[in-house]
Amino acid sequence: MTSADAGSYSNPDPGAKSLRDRYLQTIEEITTRILTGKQVISKEYIYQILVEQIELGTSELFEGCLSETVQGVERTIASQPDEVKQAKLKHKLNALAWIQTALGTLQNERQAVAVVNATIDRVVSAQAPERLNILLQALDPNQEHKLDRAQIQLIIKLLQSVANIRLEPADFEQLRQLSLGLDRGLKLLPALEPHLVGWIYESGQQIGFGGATESGPWSLWARQIDRPLIQSLFNTIGRQQSVSDVSATKSSGDEGEWTELAIVLQSIQLALVSWFDKQMYDRAWGQRMAFSTLITFAAIWCELANGVGRATGINSSHREAIAKACFQVTLQILRSAAQRPNFPLYGGIFAAFTGETLRDTLTYFDLPLKQVAGTQEKGRLLTILGYSQRSLGQIDRAVELHQEALEIANRAGDRPCEIANLNHLSRMSIGQKDYQQAISFSQRALILARQTGDKLGEANALTNVGYSEVLAAHALDIMDEDVYEQNISYLDRGLKLAETLDDTQSLALGYHSLGLAYLTIQQPERAIEYLQLGTKAAQAVGDLYLQGLNLTYLAEAHHSLAKNKTAVFYSCLAMYQLHQIGAKEWRQSASLATILQGRLGSEEFQAILVQYRPNLIPAIGVDGYDYLPQLLSKYLDGGE
Repeated sequence: MTSADAGSYSNPDPGAKSLRDRYLQTIEEITTRILTGKQVISKEYIYQILVEQIELGTSELFEGCLSETVQGVERTIASQPDEVKQAKLKHKLNALAWIQTALGTLQNERQAVAVVNATIDRVVSAQAPERLNILLQALDPNQEHKLDRAQIQLIIKLLQSVANIRLEPADFEQLRQLSLGLDRGLKLLPALEPHLVGWIYESGQQIGFGGATESGPWSLWARQIDRPLIQSLFNTIGRQQSVSDVSATKSSGDEGEWTELAIVLQSIQLALVSWFDKQMYDRAWGQRMAFSTLITFAAIWCELANGVGRATGINSSHREAIAKACFQVTLQILRSAAQRPNFPLYGGIFAAFTGETLRDTLTYFDLPLKQVAGTQEKGRLLTILGYSQRSLGQIDRAVELHQEALEIANRAGDRPCEIANLNHLSRMSIGQKDYQQAISFSQRALILARQTGDKLGEANALTNVGYSEVLAAHALDIMDEDVYEQNISYLDRGLKLAETLDDTQSLALGYHSLGLAYLTIQQPERAIEYLQLGTKAAQAVGDLYLQGLNLTYLAEAHHSLAKNKTAVFYSCLAMYQLHQIGAKEWRQSASLATILQGRLGSEEFQAILVQYRPNLIPAIGVDGYDYLPQLLSKYLDGGE
């Protein structure tokens, strides 16, 4: 049916009847036409009638009229004893179902247009420094009404038309850049899409930063694109070089390049996550890879934001706007990650957000976006921020974040998150030497974990109970070995539970706690055994903070056994790695290294470093090795 055909459909004088009466009549007339069969009636024909008849903003009223009609027919069927008449009424129900389908299509289309118009209004009416950020907010896949490609194409068209009227030259140019960037991004996708997951079958490689290779996915994707920023970024990642440096060397404030990049990266990210989530034969592997993908892309955007922030070739207003927009995308991806069942509540992500960045993060997670049952995203993000702040030495701030996360999780009924924060608060209390408080938090976590069947939470709670009990007994100078054996049994049980769960992150925590417990009760040989296992487990999950702590205590254990050469190796390695991630514990390792240097003498200390150079360089690189003397000097000067 053409638009002209739809226009010939009976349309009573609007003033003659109420809108409700008109809609009831329209429904009745369409139903009659379908049932009489005097002409071929299709769902497209019905859709066109509804387009003509339903006024903008009144589809809910029409929907109510349609529902009322359906319910009336259903009641009549229920009370109608005549089977022939029942059959006719059922045919009418089928006709009404056709109208319902067409109405759903119309509502979806009008809603899509409304979302686009609202986006255009927000972008055009915003101040120039906010426009890129607002546009990338509209592309957020967490939105309840996520923009599809057709809507993005409509935004491109409308931005171009708006840019031609009543705008200052600078505003016109900015909107033109944004529109062109979206358009270029969409046009790049057909060349990329055949290669988004094909490389997995061909090479079996993992995505991310795991090794520089010209045959990896990033280099493959770079060969499909001739756009400078995207190609440079992909090649940089493929060669395992600094992502931040790509954006730091930018000399143009063309915001269109960044909208183009947003379209391309988001398409790759969504395609990979979707593919991994569909791996039914190994769901655990698929979920791990999906989560890893999200964190990889979040890290890329965070590094881009950091790099743009120091891009002196871009004027300050553009630089700040682009950096803010890049960080906005980082938060969008973290929000997607927070909704996943394998979110790392016990470590693995290091989120060093401070100052204005932290405020932006918490503000974004207050936005009322799509909700996931049983999960409060802000509570989960606060959990990451809490244990990240702890590693930075901001203990008071970390406690505040975990307390807030605990309250949010409790209100939302997110029990795994609630249990995790009790466990984190227990470990915070251990760090503050408040062992009774630590025991209290860990026991609450243990009870709640057993009540809800949270085995991961139980494994961590057992570890915390045992560890805090060991330290509490040691603080009171209790020398009864039976007391320590009983408390270490909690650690053993937690470790065994983590092993059955095949949860490497919890294993890393368990090994670390057992190693530290044995070091506390002066059994360094046993401590070394568990700390080495903890180091391997922390490496496996990429937990650099826990890895650095294990190395620190390995150095102390070897020092207590008078194995000074090995202690030098571990203390320097721990010092560098912890300093690299900004963890305050680097000073603990540096302190031991300095003591060893004083005891051994500078020449022998340096000779030991030369001896262990082949072992250090694979871990920290040549630059890291050369930086060790400077780091020791920095410690002696009291630097952070």
